[in-house]
Formats: sequence, C-alpha cells, structure tokens
Amino acid sequence: EMPGAGPIPRATANELEGWIETLYAGKCIPEAAVLQLCKKATEILIEEGNVVGVPVPVTVVGDIHGQLHDLIELFNIAGKCPDTNFVFLGDYVDRGYYSVECATLVVALKVRWPSRIWLLRGNHESRQITQVYGFYDECLRKYGSATVWETFTKLF
Repeated sequence: EMPGAGPIPRATANELEGWIETLYAGKCIPEAAVLQLCKKATEILIEEGNVVGVPVPVTVVGDIHGQLHDLIELFNIAGKCPDTNFVFLGDYVDRGYYSVECATLVVALKVRWPSRIWLLRGNHESRQITQVYGFYDECLRKYGSATVWETFTKLF
C-alpha cells in the first residue's frame, strides 16, 4: 500500500488539468494530489504490462534529472500531450533543482493521457540513488516529510 493512500477521491479532468498547468508553471502541487496521482499511475502501469507497442511518430526523451525548464522547452519544441506521443527513458529526478516537479509532471501526463506517454524507470528511480543524489532531500525540503519521496519510490 502506498503511504498516505487509501480512500483518496478521484481527480476530475479539470483538477488534473489544473495540476498539470501548475506544474508547467514550475510550482509544486499539494501533497494529497501527488499521492493521488501516484496511486492512479500505479494502477495504469500495472495494467500496461512490461512490453508495449508504441504508436509512431513518437518523441523519445532521455535523462531529465530535475531540469524542469529543459523539459518545458522540449514540450515547446516537440509539442505537448496529447498532440505528441512520448517515451521517457527514466532518470526524471536527482541533480537538478526541480526533480519533484519533473517527476510529478510526467506522472500527471501519464495519468491524463495514458495512451500517449510511456514511462520507463532509469537507474535514478531507486531508493538508494535518490537518497544520495538529491531527490530525497528535495522532497523533505518542499513537502516537510518523506511521504512524497516514499510514494514516488514505490511507484518507481
């Protein structure tokens, strides 16, 4: 069971769109919203399977490492979901200053458009690596507890 999970009401499409816009603006969304997104993303990823067919054309995105401004620029150049299909190769977190926002944004996009975006796990999506390279500390700094970090590491 995900920390803080339990009977969390499902986000409406409007709430989800609002969270995505907040993240595009470089701001964190409330902790309860992150927990809800991760719970829904877990359900989607379990149903998706380990090997999936991805429709083309598709934009393949490498390591983001918490560089939110670069991620936003990529969307400005390649197009945003749902107009563009994306495969993210992992390493959403660590090193940059906006790991929480980057990880939350790609998860929110997956929840909103599950058939347009695919997420792979990189080596930085692990408990050990995120404790060394910054994601753990960033979650503590931005949310005041380890709950968001624990929730993401279970999702990863």
